[in-house]
Amino acid sequence: MAFVITSPCHNEKAAECVEVCPVDAIHPGDDMFYIDPDVCIDCAACESACPVQAIYAEEEVPEEEEEYIVLNEKHFSQAT
Repeated sequence: MAFVITSPCHNEKAAECVEVCPVDAIHPGDDMFYIDPDVCIDCAACESACPVQAIYAEEEVPEEEEEYIVLNEKHFSQAT
């Protein structure tokens, strides 16, 4: 399972997570960053680097934030 960026990042776009990702799995969208689940290696470096605590392992995304799992998947399905 990949990591997912959730609502605290919406309109935030702090790039600390991008800087620490060893495989360049984090990409910008119009209003937030997204993590490519096919590239993410589940290292969790981004989770601890996030200044707004917006990043969760997919299976740990809070219920009220689960829509961001779908938004993340849509972001990468549209990019291809």
